Amino acid sequence: MPLSPRSEPALAARLPERAGVGLKLDHVKQILEEKSEIGFFEVHPENYMGAGGPPHHYLSAIRERYPLSLHGVGLSIGGAGRLDGAHLQKLRALLDRYQPQSFSEHLAWSTHEGHFLNDLLPLPYTQETLRLVAAHVEEAQERLGRKILIENPSTYVAFSASDMDEVDFLAELAGRTGCGLLLDVNNVYVSATNHAYSPEAYLDRFPVHLVGEIHLAGHAVDEDESGAPLLVDTHDRSVTDAVWTLYERVIARVGPVPTLVEWDSELPDWPVLAAEAARAEAILFSAGEGRDARRAAS
Repeated sequence: MPLSPRSEPALAARLPERAGVGLKLDHVKQILEEKSEIGFFEVHPENYMGAGGPPHHYLSAIRERYPLSLHGVGLSIGGAGRLDGAHLQKLRALLDRYQPQSFSEHLAWSTHEGHFLNDLLPLPYTQETLRLVAAHVEEAQERLGRKILIENPSTYVAFSASDMDEVDFLAELAGRTGCGLLLDVNNVYVSATNHAYSPEAYLDRFPVHLVGEIHLAGHAVDEDESGAPLLVDTHDRSVTDAVWTLYERVIARVGPVPTLVEWDSELPDWPVLAAEAARAEAILFSAGEGRDARRAAS
């Protein structure tokens, strides 16, 4: 039997239909001094689970000036065991403290029998997995008191046990739990290349009406043992032209959606990262103008 959706989870105030970036301590002083023109900032809550210190000092200053999104990496929403109650409690405290406009997590697992694995691992797309993940999403939304966005993963292996594709899995998960979706366009391109399917076809089927945030990032190019392309979601370089093209395709279909540029290692100087956000914002602004023109004409 399908899970019965619980009462609709509370929505936080929406992120602006603008482009943001992941906040890094290397950039904070310059951002605050220059009063940088950025739509929003996003952080991993696991980096802010201590009681105080410089991270909270700077995040508080940022939150006073900019909208904020929290993007979790440690909840293990697809893990076989129970969700970590202590982790949920810390997440709830951060959400209550900073009141971010968005909170998201990954469709992945990273824990097993009390051990934490430093990776976001893939899941087979089966009815059994769907029931497990849906139960975890419902529990997390109830414990956190808000709607969660679930992100499509980047994957490097596929499971023969899967009996549905990723788009159908995510759409069904949202339908059962009331969660929203986070569409990572770079992850789509990485997975599509690694598994030899069309990223355009994937995106054209994606339930974009459920998307509360979009992610863009860079990836590394390698090859597998047969010499076929193998892409790795590294977040350590600029967004590629192929991903920008896919992003434009999505925005042309759905209109402006809050968009984050992720860059987590090999950090560039702040102007380089800000320029990536500006490129995304130009695409959003153009889509917004087109939407407004259509409304005025109707």
